[in-house]
Amino acid sequence: MYAWFQGGETRQDVADRSLLLSIEKIYELYYIQFSFLLEVIDFYRRKMEDARHKFLPTEEDMNPNPKLLTNSVIGIILANKDLQRQIVRYKISWSEEQEMLRKIHLKIRNSKDLKEYLISDECSFEEDREIVYKLFKKFIARSNELQFFCEERNIFWTDDYQSAALLVMKTIRQIPEGFAETSSLPSLFVKDEDDDPEDDQRFIIELFRKTIGQSEPLGILIDGKTKNWELERIALTDIILIKMAMVELIYFPAIPIKVTLNEYIEMSKLFSTPKSQMFINGLLDKMVEDLKAEKKIKKMGRGLI
Repeated sequence: MYAWFQGGETRQDVADRSLLLSIEKIYELYYIQFSFLLEVIDFYRRKMEDARHKFLPTEEDMNPNPKLLTNSVIGIILANKDLQRQIVRYKISWSEEQEMLRKIHLKIRNSKDLKEYLISDECSFEEDREIVYKLFKKFIARSNELQFFCEERNIFWTDDYQSAALLVMKTIRQIPEGFAETSSLPSLFVKDEDDDPEDDQRFIIELFRKTIGQSEPLGILIDGKTKNWELERIALTDIILIKMAMVELIYFPAIPIKVTLNEYIEMSKLFSTPKSQMFINGLLDKMVEDLKAEKKIKKMGRGLI
């Protein structure tokens, strides 16, 4: 959207394809992060083996605690054929990144979370899942080294890194005990078995097109509520977020008003200026009042149930 309003691509069909491709690339980033988690675990295993062959191994070197390597959730992820297929598809390799693996391995090995897990007598699937979640969240999702590596591969992944990390964490949280190795990992779009994966894609394209198509009349509405501000003085990202929110409010009856307001205020924290949150919040509140009075907001459908 930002590229479009900055005078980038002018053909709507080409812009649509580019938008969906950029979203698909988030899924590639999702597999890169998942693959890196498994590579760190393999590095942990190799270091454990190396310690046994030291010239003067300690008792701990000779009899290390194997609990992390026998973790049931890691076993499920390692055996998953869909994940292995995607790693091959995206040509993901960590053979040249041994120093990065070493640094993160050290952080994990010395972490309080891992030490507590290793001495715990619980040994449950829930405990296994929780440690995998914690290690990924603290040492991979927040890894500056891995984020830099990803940004080097694709400049657009600067903003997408955390989105992919959240998807990985959600997947780990939802892996059930007995998850079959032939089962597919979650789609980027589908949230439950009742959802159609094409619904989200249709929503994305419709929101994109309507915001572009209604940009001029929406700009007039915004201008009417910002008498003390010229539109040129308002950050472009703020204008885009406000226009997108207004399109949702007016043209998407199944999305509750509160959901739209919350989403765009959250996005302003990520993509705009420090003061944008209050500005967008205040302006959208005024717009909602006026649009309701003019009966331009009509909400219905399963989104309100």
